[in-house]
Amino acid sequence: MASFLSFTLFTLYFFHFSALFNTINGVFVEEVKEAIVLKQEDKMIHLHFYFHDILGGKNPTAIRIAGPSDSTMMNFGLTRIIDNALTEEADLSSKLVGKAQGIYAIASQSDLALLMVMNLYFVEGKYSGSSISILGRNEVTNDQREMPIIGGNGLFRFARGYVLAHTVSADPSTGDATVEYNVYVQTQSGTTQNGTTQTDIGSFSNGDNSFAYNYTFFHCAFLFFVIYLFS
Repeated sequence: MASFLSFTLFTLYFFHFSALFNTINGVFVEEVKEAIVLKQEDKMIHLHFYFHDILGGKNPTAIRIAGPSDSTMMNFGLTRIIDNALTEEADLSSKLVGKAQGIYAIASQSDLALLMVMNLYFVEGKYSGSSISILGRNEVTNDQREMPIIGGNGLFRFARGYVLAHTVSADPSTGDATVEYNVYVQTQSGTTQNGTTQTDIGSFSNGDNSFAYNYTFFHCAFLFFVIYLFS
């Protein structure tokens, strides 16, 4: 009778323990991590620099890659790929802080409105190696244009915000232009230099199963006690 009771308790306990153990190492852990990430406060960052769109000269940084064969600088469909310098001051020879890399195209038949698809990649200071992604409409004849930030990487992972662009100077004969950029970007305050997200989740952190091991130890000890009691 005692042996049968011990076997029954062992069987019920085994299935109960297995279910609890799977919960600890599965969905429950993921839910705890996610909940803590959502509690992080965001921070707003303001960046200011100048964008240099160079179409002419010996070393242009904006090259035509598509468009009608008879297109001019302002024809619908004209598309350019860019690797434009971002500098600290309006002068192109001032300190380089990054590059604007991507494409823009004239996407309107009625006005000079560009579709901008580009990354603002930074090479200086705290944000070196990080970038911000922009996708938006840029009607260059307006004094100030706003474009949305759709993401980023590195210190700008999960980024969102907007960019304000204002043309400082433009040369009608070459198409060269200098544009002032004010970038307002919101990021998670827990994002680290290498782009990972800091979360304080104690024993539930990645690679740490101490909670599960302790859980296993105490339940095994209790199991042996039950078997000993009814044997």
